[in-house]
Amino acid sequence: MHVLGRDRAYLLTHPETILSPEQAALYEEWLSRRARHEPVQYIIGEQEFFGLKFRVTPDVLIPRPETEHLVEGALACIERESTPRIADIGTGSGAIAVALAHALPNAQVTALDNSPAALAVARGNAGMHGVGERIRFIESDLLTAVHGEHFDMIVSNPPYVAAGEELEAQVRDYEPPSALFAGEDGLDIYRRLIPQAFAALKPGGWLLLEIGYGQRDALAQLLSQWTSLSFIADLQGIPRVACAQRV
Repeated sequence: MHVLGRDRAYLLTHPETILSPEQAALYEEWLSRRARHEPVQYIIGEQEFFGLKFRVTPDVLIPRPETEHLVEGALACIERESTPRIADIGTGSGAIAVALAHALPNAQVTALDNSPAALAVARGNAGMHGVGERIRFIESDLLTAVHGEHFDMIVSNPPYVAAGEELEAQVRDYEPPSALFAGEDGLDIYRRLIPQAFAALKPGGWLLLEIGYGQRDALAQLLSQWTSLSFIADLQGIPRVACAQRV
């Protein structure tokens, strides 16, 4: 499909199509890269998320379907706010920030990341979907650069993999380690982010965090001082998103 620049329907209805020598060479190159476990998304340079197409590079984590549960939860929590101020921490490709801005035309979104390369990818994705004017992109270690500002909602898919955890080769060898690993137990970023989020949220504001397998109880403890704590499970029934409201 991507070598030909055609959709799936064309591929199925034109089985007689012959690749040009240039197309065949590109196809063989891509197959070779995939055989070395490089993710398909990096090879073709894109990934769909929440019904939108995103450009991805090795500078950013590949958006996962599980993270769509975070966006769905955020939309459910923020529906009563007419002009919500939302911060996306560790925006990466901008998938969460762009999806929320696209779904909420009156939202003011701030996307933060400590990687200039990731922010460049996110800006491009925001522009591609026509929401670039409503998203601020700021280089920042968590919420440091917006200290003193207040938001109606803070969302994040932070690094949450424990240092010694085994990962598939296509993840371990290609995706940015800084977007994956968070200390010996995978909770280092949560320990820093949760207090910062409490200070940055307006009373009644919401914090939504993607979490890893088996981290529900640890997050419940870290969020014990918050109200309305709940967890959203993925399609396998695994708790995937922690939702908490500031007192």
